Amino acid sequence: MTMLTRGVATRTRRTVLGIGALAVAGAGFAIATQARAEALNVVCWGGAYTKSQQEAYYTPWEELTGHTINSIDYDGNVAPVKAQVESGNVTWDVVDVELSDAIKLCDEGLVEVLPLEDLPPAPDGTPAAEDFIEGTLHDCAVASIVWTNIYAYDETKFPDEKPSTIADLFDVDTFPGKRGLRRFAKANLEMALMADGVPAADVYDVLSTPEGVDRAFAVLDRVKDHVVWWEAGAQPPQMLADGEVVMATAYNGRMFNAMAVENKPFKIVWDGQVWDMDLFVIPKGAPNKTLAWEFIKFATATEQLARQAEWISYGPARASSVPLIGTHAEAGIEMGPHMPTAPENFQNALQNDFLWWADHADEMNERFNAWLAQ
Repeated sequence: MTMLTRGVATRTRRTVLGIGALAVAGAGFAIATQARAEALNVVCWGGAYTKSQQEAYYTPWEELTGHTINSIDYDGNVAPVKAQVESGNVTWDVVDVELSDAIKLCDEGLVEVLPLEDLPPAPDGTPAAEDFIEGTLHDCAVASIVWTNIYAYDETKFPDEKPSTIADLFDVDTFPGKRGLRRFAKANLEMALMADGVPAADVYDVLSTPEGVDRAFAVLDRVKDHVVWWEAGAQPPQMLADGEVVMATAYNGRMFNAMAVENKPFKIVWDGQVWDMDLFVIPKGAPNKTLAWEFIKFATATEQLARQAEWISYGPARASSVPLIGTHAEAGIEMGPHMPTAPENFQNALQNDFLWWADHADEMNERFNAWLAQ
């Protein structure tokens, strides 16, 4: 919790100054580049998340600079980055990736090393290196948001006792009904162990032992016959809305959008969340490398990340953005309490250990797929 909230209480609100300074600087840049306007191919995950990017920095960037953004949706598979770079035919300029993919792409030399010292400071002058949440800046990647795997339930299905802990997700006796779980080992194994009483800080130590892996699958066994599996982020809210399941794991932003914008009677349970982040990378040899970096600097500035949080409940990667978060742009809901990094939501949270998964992904996925087939 300390890592994600450090410095927030002491930072001052300087919205007008920050936006004004950005507008002045941006106006000069727009004049200088208008005559050579170019298009950037920016690759992201689609849905409510891409809409938040469109509102927070795609459109402002286009208006400010005269350049255009070609928004390309993908499913998170970064294989095309490798294929484009190795073929010498790179068409993607900026790609929004998960941390494990950012590290792997960087290690393999498939994305550009970035001049992080050029990132803009916070409005109060705090250097970017101090303002970004610890662990969100990497040699080849700059984070924009913190997101998390949670579970949510349909409140109409539980008129009396409500699910409130990660253990309840796996308790079909007290809370009967179908569950929606992602058809993937990651997050399911961690949630299962936390549901079985393993403290978040010990999850990967336990999961590193054969007994720990057996323990996680034993918890999954409790609900296996009650699971409807999902693969795409849009599926869990729809499964709940259709009555196909009574509770489902999901990306928190997708579920919040169903609740706030579509007025679905869903409730998020934050206990046992497994959090991660998304970052921007530039494929090696991108045709618009310099412009792509200018876009990333703009998109990850304090005000832009705060504005994105007014469209979706993902936590900004910069501490200075947090005090600027207001209400949802359409629903008028105060967004602060819906952030995964809000202190009351972050009391039993686990960060996805990308290094552990880099070492164990093949083994765990093989075990998971074999378990599914049993």
